[in-house]
Amino acid sequence: MASDKKFVDFVIDQIENTGDITAKSMFGEYGIYSGNKIFALICDNKLFIKPTESGRLFIKDVVEAPPYPGAKPYFLIEDKMEDRDWISHLVRITVNELPEPKPKKIKGNKNQ
Repeated sequence: MASDKKFVDFVIDQIENTGDITAKSMFGEYGIYSGNKIFALICDNKLFIKPTESGRLFIKDVVEAPPYPGAKPYFLIEDKMEDRDWISHLVRITVNELPEPKPKKIKGNKNQ
């Protein structure tokens, strides 16, 4: 089931004070980015945050689930979605701990 844009907009609104946050549609679901780092997924109208050690310590009672079949478990955030300060803090510490994405290789003509 595809996520609905209203839920995505709600999530983005909850974490808007954490930096340059964007949502990109991916196969009916959404990747959530801070700058060029993907830190969360929205699948089936549920928020999944990439697991980090800092995030685990902050959440304490972690609920993990795969965002889609075959995926690694992420932190499933449900109960605290209404708490803007809490979710924003989790996003900040998660983004700070995640590595910068590797530069994409530019496909080019080998004959040049």
